Amino acid sequence: MADSTPNTLAVSILDREYRINCPADSQAELIQAAKFLDDKMREIRQASSNSGKVLGADRIAVIAALNIAHQLQENERNQAQAAEDLRRLDERLDETLQQDMQLEL
Repeated sequence: MADSTPNTLAVSILDREYRINCPADSQAELIQAAKFLDDKMREIRQASSNSGKVLGADRIAVIAALNIAHQLQENERNQAQAAEDLRRLDERLDETLQQDMQLEL
């Protein structure tokens, strides 16, 4: 059985350490998520500094969260479209198989 006892895990995001309660069996995923967020925030900070703007960490975090939320919504739409495409393909296969069965009779 997996250990789901909460442990405190330290993660670093944009050069700041956060201590997060996390079940032992989810720590690898939390570390991966923190690294993903850190990378996104660093990209935003770099892009803003290249354009001469200096953004605070709070604003960078909000922009990163909005970008990630947008990506999630886009992935959900793509997944829903793929599911619909598969459903239609399944219907066409069923129709084709049904026609083949009728021809064999």
